[in-house]
Amino acid sequence: MTGNRAVVYNKPGSVEIRDTAFPDLILRDGPGVNPLNVGRKCEHGVILKVVTTNICGSDQHMVRGRTTAPSGLILGHEITGEVIEVGRDVEFIQKGDLVSVPFNIACGRCRNCKERHTNVCLNVNPDRPGSAYGYVDMGGWVGGQSEYVMVPYADFQLLKFPDKAQAMEKILDLTMLSDIFPTGYHGAVSAGVRPGSTVYVAGAGPVGLAAAHSAQLLGAAVVIVGDLNAERLAQAKSFGCETVNLREHANLAEQIEQILGTPEVDCAIDCVGFEAHGHGKAHGEAPATVLNSIMEVTRAGGSLGIPGLYVTGDPGAVDEDSKIGTLKIRFGLGWAKSHTFVTGQTPVMKYHRDLMMAILSGRAQIAKAVNATKISLEEAPSAYQEFDRGVSRKFVIDPHGLVR
Repeated sequence: MTGNRAVVYNKPGSVEIRDTAFPDLILRDGPGVNPLNVGRKCEHGVILKVVTTNICGSDQHMVRGRTTAPSGLILGHEITGEVIEVGRDVEFIQKGDLVSVPFNIACGRCRNCKERHTNVCLNVNPDRPGSAYGYVDMGGWVGGQSEYVMVPYADFQLLKFPDKAQAMEKILDLTMLSDIFPTGYHGAVSAGVRPGSTVYVAGAGPVGLAAAHSAQLLGAAVVIVGDLNAERLAQAKSFGCETVNLREHANLAEQIEQILGTPEVDCAIDCVGFEAHGHGKAHGEAPATVLNSIMEVTRAGGSLGIPGLYVTGDPGAVDEDSKIGTLKIRFGLGWAKSHTFVTGQTPVMKYHRDLMMAILSGRAQIAKAVNATKISLEEAPSAYQEFDRGVSRKFVIDPHGLVR
């Protein structure tokens, strides 16, 4: 095989489908590849025929021009595929296996990986701990919104589905295991959701919807989802969430009190991140809005799960401080209320097997919750535009037409 096609970031607001090299078991030079990673041999890796790969809100940040992503970067960190080639050092994964790929790239050998902090592996990104496919400043590992992709450290990372036929029947659910479902679940677990909890989820995009569904799985009594987008709030309501429209009603605490009889919840989850907007009809971008509002409405002693993305470099930020990730957060309020904050990339491997079993058993209905919508590779550029306009869908790319 000599060819491959992929979704490539071109310039702010623009992605395109390009012909690119067929992957092999070495990390070659290219857009965004850290010079210290060029030539890195990956005989511990595999080549996958991509079965499904999803468009993520984190991709959208790059496509909007809100990061330092270089032109030509192949996108995509949510990958499910069939193994078609295995490296010399791969022992347990075999050709033909259908697998989910955690978006965190992790060696399995460093201190952090051994302590289950696979989100901050020490050996895969020369710039700082932690890495991901097709993402800016993450070491330059090639993204998977493509026909084929190379995945390193296969024995350690890959989650093999036990039955391929069963997996293909539920592939729109299982494709969410690479990122969005564990990320939403991690947000809920980090926030301390347990049976009987009242939970506020900021953001009704795909991650927010996944967090809301995860809170339900964990036994929450009431899950309230807030957003500025009525269509996305309707999607949250479709699987039993309460909703608050922050465009129509700017006071979050008052709306929570109307639902619960008290203006506070037990715990809250930030699924918005650094492109947050203020509340009300005349809202504008205000990146600390969500963090400050969830501190306000979470009870003293509560926890805040923060899977929403925050960055150290945002060239499109509204002020100079925000361009380097410095936000005007009311930290004193969180301190006074003894809040616990949990931030950072999700350690996908901590959760993905359990969530796979929840899907295969029928307990979890994540594709329905996030409105999974299958598209072809050629449709990806238009899907990015729709997603940017706020459509309430989780786009799943099917590059080979394998999904029924």
